[in-house]
Amino acid sequence: MNISQFMTQEHRMCDTTFAEAEQAVANGDWEAAEKAFLQFSNETLTHFKREEDELFPVFESHTGSTEGPTQVMRYEHEQVKGLIGKMAEAIESQEKDTYLSLCESMMILLQQHNMKEEQMLYAMCERLLPPELKDETLEKMKQVEL
Repeated sequence: MNISQFMTQEHRMCDTTFAEAEQAVANGDWEAAEKAFLQFSNETLTHFKREEDELFPVFESHTGSTEGPTQVMRYEHEQVKGLIGKMAEAIESQEKDTYLSLCESMMILLQQHNMKEEQMLYAMCERLLPPELKDETLEKMKQVEL
């Protein structure tokens, strides 16, 4: 498994958990919603930490670029984190309409973000990083926890 495959697989896991939380809220099952949302949040924040602590610095160091795709990805990570906070508040106060509205914004943001990472950033990493550096970076990313 390479970096692109590993990170894309994580995107799909986060998408699945996100959908489970959304469905639980739609059904009014707040206990299941809270559990699924917490899992989604943890998976997403761990994924971001893997990128920001390991992948992005390696990419930036190897390419000499800190103003390109990694800067955009970090900015989008902050947007997602902000939405996660708002969604957590909506779950806590059991505001179904607010949560579902935030889900629409989150889904659009994540779809666009993930597509950019998968089609651009991860592909660039696969093309530009030497094999041994890719392997080392992947192993380090797998060890990252919140």
